[in-house]
Amino acid sequence: MKVFVTGASGFIGSAIVKELIDAGHQVVGLARSEKSAEKIGNAGAQAVEGSLKDLEIIKQNALNADGIIHVAFSHDFMNSNDISQFPKAAELDRVAIETMGEALMGTEKPLVVTAGLLGLPLINGKITEESIAENSLRFSEATALKLAEKGVYASVIRLAPSVHDIGDYGFVPFIISQARKNGVSAYPGNRRNRWTGIHRLDAARLFRLALEKAEPGALYNGVEDESLELKKLAEIIGEKLHIPVEAVSGEDLNEHFEWLAHFITMDCPVTNHKTKEQLGWEPVNIGLLKDIEQNYF
Repeated sequence: MKVFVTGASGFIGSAIVKELIDAGHQVVGLARSEKSAEKIGNAGAQAVEGSLKDLEIIKQNALNADGIIHVAFSHDFMNSNDISQFPKAAELDRVAIETMGEALMGTEKPLVVTAGLLGLPLINGKITEESIAENSLRFSEATALKLAEKGVYASVIRLAPSVHDIGDYGFVPFIISQARKNGVSAYPGNRRNRWTGIHRLDAARLFRLALEKAEPGALYNGVEDESLELKKLAEIIGEKLHIPVEAVSGEDLNEHFEWLAHFITMDCPVTNHKTKEQLGWEPVNIGLLKDIEQNYF
């Protein structure tokens, strides 16, 4: 297949590009800069310069592709430490997904969209593949499901909050940096909320399988089998940095975690049984805890 990948030069996207090429697919990757385009080219894919704002570029490459994997998302809110910027990123994401979906209307070409697991409702104490986003800050899942109702072969991979591996620049590295800056390894007090992860190579294989098996409206939980209390993560960080571990709440929590405070209090116990059964997928790489202990300090 000729696969159009957004976010192709990123931490997750670059692993997806390699996974696709190794499986015999041809890849066209969206690149926001010359540096990104060079990285995509060096991986053996074709680069197309543009961003999620360039809807005509997105539309044309969607029309020319046999399938699409959409991983790109604006993380300017992380760089600016301003969570109020998140709705702008979510709206940009929604419009891009709709543009790609409309280009695939009337075909059986797959569109695999990325979403998250944080904030999804629990069913019998777990987030399952039947848990549906209701008032999510991110519109990707709902947008993909609306496209599927219209006949587009759109499916959704809901990724664990921590997609981990060497080179990670997401939530866990930020938590570690805040611990260093504040001299304390903190976790939300009065809560036993759990955190989950997925190794990015396992995530890349999951995206490829979802693309190849193309079930319209399917929801897949991209998470490894283990989950851990955030207190345990804080204890590992405290041990590695030789700093105290403390529970924080209220304004202290907001000050310590900054933009992450909104996400850090969400409980995320997840099952992936249906995902593994439907796609024949199994996480095989190092788990979140061991990866953090071995590679994050």
